Amino acid sequence: MKINIKATNMKLTPAINTYVEEKVNRLHKFIVVTDPESVYADVEIGKTSKHYQDGEVFRAEINVHIAGKLLRAVSEKDDLYAAIDEIKDEAARQINSEKGKERTMTKKGESKLKGILKEFDENEE
Repeated sequence: MKINIKATNMKLTPAINTYVEEKVNRLHKFIVVTDPESVYADVEIGKTSKHYQDGEVFRAEINVHIAGKLLRAVSEKDDLYAAIDEIKDEAARQINSEKGKERTMTKKGESKLKGILKEFDENEE
């Protein structure tokens, strides 16, 4: 998975860069695609404003592109690492939800095909 990291209103330190890469790479185990080159993530982290000191100061956003689909998560917290953890969890939830939808659609298709074949067999007899 390719990861693009961008920092807004703050400096991207090696520690933050490593932390983001670790968290985003954990999403790879949830992703099932035939072409791993088609999967990439755009991560933006930063401060919501340069002059605020209290409240939800840090913002993290992730856009995961999987085979033409876009999954997006945003979090604002008073701790940068907590915001990164939250977007990772939300992205994982969305990826699992998409996998569940695909399985459901496959099962529906299989069920319809089975019904058609059953009708066809009954008409032949």
